[in-house]
Amino acid sequence: MTTQTQIQHEAQPAVAEAEAVRLERRMPWNTLPEIDESPAPDADPELLLNREWLVANGLGGYASGTLSGAPTRRYHGLLVSALPAPLGRILMLGQMSEVLRLADHSVVTLGGEAPHLGQTAGTAAGNGHLREFRLEAGMPVWRYEAFGYVLEKRVFLAHLQNTVFVRYTLREGSGVLRLEMHPSLHVRPHDAPVSTPLGLPFCVQAVSGRYEINSAWAAVPPLRLRISGANPTFTVTGRQVDGVYYELEDRRGYESQGDLWVPGFFAADLAVGDEASLIASTEPWEVIEALNPGEALESELERRERLLAAADPRARESTPAELVLAADQFVVTPGRAEDAARAHAAGDESRSVIAGYHWFTDWGRDTMISLEGLTLTTGRHLEAGYILRSFARHVRDGLIPNFFPEGDRDGLYHTADATLWYFHALDRYLEATRDTITLDILLPVLLDIVDHHLRGTRFGIGVDPQDGLLRQGAEGYQLTWMDAKVDDWVVTPRRGKAVEINALWYNALRLLEQWVRDRQQGAAGTAAADALGGHAEKARDSFNKRFWYAEGGYLYDVVDGVGNGVNGPAGDDPACRPNQIFSFALRHPILDRERWEPVLHTVRDQLLTPVGLRSLAPNHPDFKACYDGDLRARDAAYHQGTVWAWLIGPYIDAWLRVHPDDKKGARALLQGFLPHLGEACLGQISEVFDAEEPWTPRGCVAQAWSVAEVLRGWVKTG
Repeated sequence: MTTQTQIQHEAQPAVAEAEAVRLERRMPWNTLPEIDESPAPDADPELLLNREWLVANGLGGYASGTLSGAPTRRYHGLLVSALPAPLGRILMLGQMSEVLRLADHSVVTLGGEAPHLGQTAGTAAGNGHLREFRLEAGMPVWRYEAFGYVLEKRVFLAHLQNTVFVRYTLREGSGVLRLEMHPSLHVRPHDAPVSTPLGLPFCVQAVSGRYEINSAWAAVPPLRLRISGANPTFTVTGRQVDGVYYELEDRRGYESQGDLWVPGFFAADLAVGDEASLIASTEPWEVIEALNPGEALESELERRERLLAAADPRARESTPAELVLAADQFVVTPGRAEDAARAHAAGDESRSVIAGYHWFTDWGRDTMISLEGLTLTTGRHLEAGYILRSFARHVRDGLIPNFFPEGDRDGLYHTADATLWYFHALDRYLEATRDTITLDILLPVLLDIVDHHLRGTRFGIGVDPQDGLLRQGAEGYQLTWMDAKVDDWVVTPRRGKAVEINALWYNALRLLEQWVRDRQQGAAGTAAADALGGHAEKARDSFNKRFWYAEGGYLYDVVDGVGNGVNGPAGDDPACRPNQIFSFALRHPILDRERWEPVLHTVRDQLLTPVGLRSLAPNHPDFKACYDGDLRARDAAYHQGTVWAWLIGPYIDAWLRVHPDDKKGARALLQGFLPHLGEACLGQISEVFDAEEPWTPRGCVAQAWSVAEVLRGWVKTG
């Protein structure tokens, strides 16, 4: 039996309800009983605008919006299709406005707490009040009440399809009512400004209950729509809605007003127990019609139940079960035909990880950091292998891609740490699977990576032969995970020998040394392993001589800096940052044992918050407490104090290294994330938070490594 979680609208902590039969997160909406009265004082309509929901389809496509239904981001819509490169993700279907026509010919519009687009002529009976929003097995459900009627609406996507189902069920009421569904369109890339031209003229075609809408963008497939229910109809009354305001785009410094197009409205009759659905898709008709809405919903529920059954036993109920379903949103089959062709030729499949919704694509660093939490903790070992082998096919000059730009077939390689995280991810995979076949396949790639790093590769990434430490940096590039850049301004360049880069380098050398000893027999294998061990020992010795900042009692963030701007002139940077925690959080610690505790205590005292680690200590002159405003303001704060949720994972690793018997204390470090699951994007974990109370969530509302590391930490401390 799974656990039901109730989150009140003021974002109180989760409350377990053991009698539930399905994993749920509820957000009751406490308006007064009669719809013609004002909402209760604690029912702040702003909460319906700043709480969001998200469902994804395993391709990188998604549906997302506010609880109110009013769009506040350019990314909000009921169908963002993930189309093959070079198209990428395209917003195909925007919001839906609903109108109920009662037996007395009066009209009720749903969602009266926020403005909607589908107002129609008629005798206005009032607004249907939202009484509850809930996530049912991670999928959004709205419950509306009006004049004795109770209507539920749910949104879900077909897995591995660009198909959305918007399904309505009349739970209570007397007689038959007529439901109208008014969809809005703005066909454009999902990250294009809301002011982008609509793509007029739209062409609407109707044949035997199949409806297709084509925009002027010839490369984009048609939006295919179908209505199911009693007495279904589609009334063509095309109209343009001008000047829709997107509040969050405005606050983030982007274009904030745009137009939408409404083709008309779909309608169906509903009596108690009846259901009606609008299906929207960019798939071929034979795919769309393979399952009716009821079958599609049952299939998706069964798939999610299997996800929970496959997960680590400690992650099958309550909060970690929610995170298992949250993790599912990020594991994707990328839309790059070349990747699929190469994988299929080897009898494999292509998989990757979307770093965050709404705007990130698949990033190498995020994928490798997230792999354990997203795939191994969740029992998705097969897909973990797909991911590792997929990225191995993209290694160039000893580097894996930093990320794949939206709609592009080729990755960008400007990263110094993603490739080193690859060794860590493979180590976690091998421990979970003992898959020596994959290790044998990847071993030549790993040796080539190390060889390139020893000789030097792109962007100034290479080992200093004098001390064996790995240095990196090229003017105009941000190569570590602290990668904010605005125009030509690299906010935290960290050029030189960065602390976590060398911790990862040492860990990679030690891992590869052991893998070579295990898999390559004979004198040649022994010699290769010994050489790797020699490089590792040299790096370790130099690290402990160079990185200890005696005056502060912790580690330099960068040594041998190369004019790092915010780090001052060339030299060693004593900024207190969380990167030092990796010196003893990884499988093979590079830091001497006697220095673990002072580093841990410094990080605890200066950087630890209830929702992760600050990226810079508050006493630093460059510290920024708030991550908000336009792009320049946000990037100036991105790694200058802003709290990162994913860092709680390595902090727990470091904590348990120093306090191996204190799992209870380590688990307590995760408690701050419980209320957060009921704010921002419900059931998800945000990318970042402000660096001071109230720790306001910012950035992406759903971030892969945030979910992965909290889930992994939860299981590890169980």
